[in-house]
Amino acid sequence: MFKKLLFVLMVTLIAISCSQEKKEYTIAFYNVENLFDTINNPNTWDDDFTPEGKLKYTTKRYQKKLTNLSSVLSSIDKNSFPAIIGLCEVENRQVVEALASQDKLKGADYGVAHTDSPDGRGIDCALLYKKSDFKYLNHNVIGIQFPNEPKYKTRDILLVQGILGSTDTIHLFVNHWPSRIGGMEKSEKNRVFVAKQLKLAVTKLQEKNANAKIIIMGDFNDEPNNKSAEVTLAATNNKETSNPKALYNLMYDLKTEGKGTYNYRGNWNMLDNLIVSNSLINNTNGFHTTHQAGRIFTEEWICYQPKEGVFLPSRSYAGPKYFGGYSDHFPIYFQLSKK
Repeated sequence: MFKKLLFVLMVTLIAISCSQEKKEYTIAFYNVENLFDTINNPNTWDDDFTPEGKLKYTTKRYQKKLTNLSSVLSSIDKNSFPAIIGLCEVENRQVVEALASQDKLKGADYGVAHTDSPDGRGIDCALLYKKSDFKYLNHNVIGIQFPNEPKYKTRDILLVQGILGSTDTIHLFVNHWPSRIGGMEKSEKNRVFVAKQLKLAVTKLQEKNANAKIIIMGDFNDEPNNKSAEVTLAATNNKETSNPKALYNLMYDLKTEGKGTYNYRGNWNMLDNLIVSNSLINNTNGFHTTHQAGRIFTEEWICYQPKEGVFLPSRSYAGPKYFGGYSDHFPIYFQLSKK
């Protein structure tokens, strides 16, 4: 009799636990535009981001930056904190931890995945994960070594692996590809090379498990229809394929509608991308999303209006001029759901 009652109790507890499991998680990415501390690092080109530097980057300005970014990230999901937030243009782990500890974010109890990259400016990629939603397993980086330019250093690709909810293993790649300095066409080869390294890593995962659940996020400094993303990485907006290994860019269709995350000389560019493996779209078991899931966070309060009807990202700096805004990029996000 006792064993029977114990069995019934265990089944009931499991049922309650399952019923309480969250059914929807927000995944976000944000280029935070130079989140630096005020301390001079002699090994990187961060002199401008010091109180004595040409940007006059004081503790007050650093703290305002943290407060502004926490306001944005805590507002993306009106029902809860994002489960996962990819970041780029962060100087070190300390600034990421400082961001996570801000009043508007500390209730999320975010963990941090970060590794210093060799970028000359000292900027890296990082990941915040809500510990109650995402069980961190490990992280490492894909280092980028340009064969014909050994002295050229750029950001590593951050790979974080963990379990979302209670069962789904997710592989997350956080990217910040080389800039367009020198011209888009001249610099394209560098982004294509980085895309090749990412594709090799994705293929390696999918060779082990064709249904591996993969999320790729980042500032590519290229748009969904550029060679690096669409051809080299093979991330498209093809809704017809049922191949679980196919990669789908959730921001592609928004680009074709004329939308973007970064505005350059009056033109919108979709430089920030969210890509998922088709195993997360055509999925009846576990978490899934849809082809239309990609979103840009464009609330007016994170914008400025240079002329009637136009709202642009309110940035911290434009050259040496301080504006005290949020970032020169809009954040992007999507949701994973479970039936």
